[in-house]
Amino acid sequence: MGIEEQVAVIKRGAVDLINEKELRDKLARSRAQKKPLRVKLGMDPTAPDLHLGHTVVLQKLKQFQELGHIAIFLIGDFTGMIGDPTGRNETRPALTKDEIMANAETYKKQVFKILDPDRTEIRYNSEWFEKMSAADMVRLCAQYTMARIMERDDFRNRFQNNMPISIHEFLYPLVQGYDSVALEADIELGGHDQIFNLFVGRDIQKSYGQESQVLVTVPLLEGTDGINKMSKSYGNYVGIDEAPDEMFGKLMSISDDLMIKYYELLSDIPLDGLNALKAGMADGTVHPKQVKVDFAKEIITRFHDKAAADSAHENFEKMFRDKGIPDDIETWSMRSIPDRVSIPHLLKEAGMVPTASEGMRMLEQGGVSFSDGIGGQFQKISAKELPKCDLVGKIIKVGKRKFKKLT
Repeated sequence: MGIEEQVAVIKRGAVDLINEKELRDKLARSRAQKKPLRVKLGMDPTAPDLHLGHTVVLQKLKQFQELGHIAIFLIGDFTGMIGDPTGRNETRPALTKDEIMANAETYKKQVFKILDPDRTEIRYNSEWFEKMSAADMVRLCAQYTMARIMERDDFRNRFQNNMPISIHEFLYPLVQGYDSVALEADIELGGHDQIFNLFVGRDIQKSYGQESQVLVTVPLLEGTDGINKMSKSYGNYVGIDEAPDEMFGKLMSISDDLMIKYYELLSDIPLDGLNALKAGMADGTVHPKQVKVDFAKEIITRFHDKAAADSAHENFEKMFRDKGIPDDIETWSMRSIPDRVSIPHLLKEAGMVPTASEGMRMLEQGGVSFSDGIGGQFQKISAKELPKCDLVGKIIKVGKRKFKKLT
């Protein structure tokens, strides 16, 4: 692509571009020298699973990859043991090296559902930090002032409110910045909440005699509730390893307005197609439901396959149009739990809710019911505790889309 076309793709869905002139200069030099730019994205493997909110920035890295540039996916196995203090009001609990590396392996498998593995450079920042001497670390710390570090909102707020800040947390922005030096990054990607850390990288590169990287940030993606950022803690996430039926149902529940944002940030639809979609939604020539169906099938095909996407669509229509029960309900044995168990704990053990407290919340809201499978009629469960035999052979339903047959 020409420079103008590349800039248009790069700006799609971006929040910050710092700065556009530097980006154009780098693109022009890259074209003249026939040398691709080095585009860095770092993630700390502090949890084993990714959701669609995480993939927004991965999608941006994929766009650079498709423009012919080098995609560098940096796994922060060293920084992960420090813990990113961004947005935190307390020190993160430390993870062990084994925990970090186990999570890193799952990250690698998951990101290659988006990125082309043959054109992706996978790096670990322990490559350079484990070789760094104490003198090297002191030199790095000398490149930044405490006054600049305290400009960060989370540090400043914690300090003003007499909340503890561990010394090692101040190192995080510096070591993340040094990653850009080690990788000789031309461009760094991140979420908008990472903007401070990315700026530190620009400054650190100058201190080490390198040209400063261009920064491109993406927005935080609202979850299915349309209010809070996508997060497991809010229960509004779509996990990329979730079952296809669950993914389809969650994506169909997203509001019409938010769906356009999902398309812009997560879909492979080209820019002209995206603009046509926006126009069609605005003038009523494109039905919102079909827009959601197309998007849900695209996402499920990406993380599973086309057959799974088609099956999820069919099951969704069966449940919500025909008010039926899916044909392929998973069976779960209750023999491993006590004779009497609270319904919230049963739901957790069956994998239908992440925690017993979430099970209690669903129960109190009338979101848990069971059926004998005849006619698809479900009876709400209101008791907090029932003998497990009462549910043997029944189909239990949580929310609108989760079903399991208990044996």
